[in-house]
Amino acid sequence: MVVALRLPSLTSIFLSPSTSFSRRSSALFQRHPRLRHFSGISAQSTTEKEVSQETEQRVASQKPRVQERVITARSEDFNAWYLDVIANAELADYGPVRGTMVIRPYGYAIWEAIQDYLNVKFKETGHSNMYFPQFIPYSFIEKEASHVEGFSPELALVTIGGGKELEEKLVVRPTSETIVNHMFTQWIHSYRDLPLMVNQWANVTRWEMRTKPFVRTLEFLWQEGHTAHATAEEAEKEALQMIDVYTKFAYEQAAIPVIPGRKSKVETFAGACRTYTIEAMMGDRKALQAGTSHNLGQNFSRAFGTQVFSHTDENGQRQHVWQTSWAISTRFIGGIIMTHGDDAGLMLPPNIAPIQVVIIPIWKKTEEKAGVLDATSSVKEVLSTAGIRVKSDDSDQRTPGWKFNFWEMKGVPLRIEIGPRDVSSGSVVISRRDVPGKQGKVFGISMEPSILVAYVKDKLDEIQSSLLGRAISYRDSNIVDVSSYDELKVAISQGKWARGPWSASDEEELRVKEETGATIRCFPFEQPQGTKTCLMTGNPADEVAIFAKSY
Repeated sequence: MVVALRLPSLTSIFLSPSTSFSRRSSALFQRHPRLRHFSGISAQSTTEKEVSQETEQRVASQKPRVQERVITARSEDFNAWYLDVIANAELADYGPVRGTMVIRPYGYAIWEAIQDYLNVKFKETGHSNMYFPQFIPYSFIEKEASHVEGFSPELALVTIGGGKELEEKLVVRPTSETIVNHMFTQWIHSYRDLPLMVNQWANVTRWEMRTKPFVRTLEFLWQEGHTAHATAEEAEKEALQMIDVYTKFAYEQAAIPVIPGRKSKVETFAGACRTYTIEAMMGDRKALQAGTSHNLGQNFSRAFGTQVFSHTDENGQRQHVWQTSWAISTRFIGGIIMTHGDDAGLMLPPNIAPIQVVIIPIWKKTEEKAGVLDATSSVKEVLSTAGIRVKSDDSDQRTPGWKFNFWEMKGVPLRIEIGPRDVSSGSVVISRRDVPGKQGKVFGISMEPSILVAYVKDKLDEIQSSLLGRAISYRDSNIVDVSSYDELKVAISQGKWARGPWSASDEEELRVKEETGATIRCFPFEQPQGTKTCLMTGNPADEVAIFAKSY
């Protein structure tokens, strides 16, 4: 059955480009024509025929071509640099529908590394994987008032199926709280059915007006956990447990020093009582909401009638269950790029790098080739057997220098070079991606398996720690403690994060956003001791909040 999406004109959904978008970006679009689909360039309304022609032209332009592999300097134009890295490192490409992307194998391998880690943690904490349908009746979305209000502008609706008008519009999954509750109502009848804890890996559609690869696209991949509990205390414990899982993943695997905390009421997920978040500082000092965990209270269970007979109620009254939901998406890949990358390209933490070590064999004379390739194969087998993710680039179409630059751009943590002299001496040359030039290169590392494996593993650990330490230093040096609104405005105008006491109203919070472009990213879990005075009102405050501009 063919399903047709009735959606806004594709060329009328983007806003004008930011005034900060430099001339360098225009040059970027000339180098990578497909990047313009994510640029936010405005377009006039067109007829369906014109849209079709534009789509055909877009598809026609997507023919094989030689990439120049030019990367804009980060300091010159951060957005252009980011798009260059994605294109040249072969992380993603651009679909024919504006705002969509194709995640290429190397980019998807990073997502698989994220999945591998989180799947283990989810199962260790008692969750099971399952899958819910992508199409959701519109009436489900309408059942929870704040939920429909929050998501309505982003919904993609199906109105035609099999060539006929549908009796009820279907929503293409923006999130799954509603359909999950519909099913929970059928599965949960007694407190003995609780807790019910599931997770799904799925795609999500949100009709974003301004898009950026990985960070914000019309369709993206994520995991979303959903749980139901007998008590409010259990639900709160679950929500906090899962944000802790995300925090540990960010620090230990992605080497991103996120700040965990609670969202303000204004920034809370539509339909939740409380939203917990991990906030990461990107290389341009903007904040990225990297993962969230929501305590939904009884909002959705009341809307859908998900009830159980309580074993603690002497009268046997039914009560609504308490719920949570929590998610991390492919936007985390964007966070990894923007946290660690440099002018040479991508820089991947070893724990999530698809390739941890690349081996480059080097020879000049034909008679040297066999010996060098034999040694390369032997070293690869030794490392692979030790559980290290390794690749050898033995193609002879490119020079060793080209290969060095290519794999640096791909962010591979360690490079091993093997030439005729290395074969003769039984040693290799090893270079670190995070330490450029001669400083990061070490000669004469023995090929003897126990020595080589120990050295490589030690260096991978060092790189992982180094990237985290570097990111922590950068983050901390760009957070300013403020005690007044004027100080906050100065900090934000300098592109930094502002941290200060806050107890003002929602209206005052929206005023800050209107006047500075910054929002409350979170009330951090780690709070300073002592009395506090609200930076806006001068009234007593219990907590400090972090303000920043964000993606």
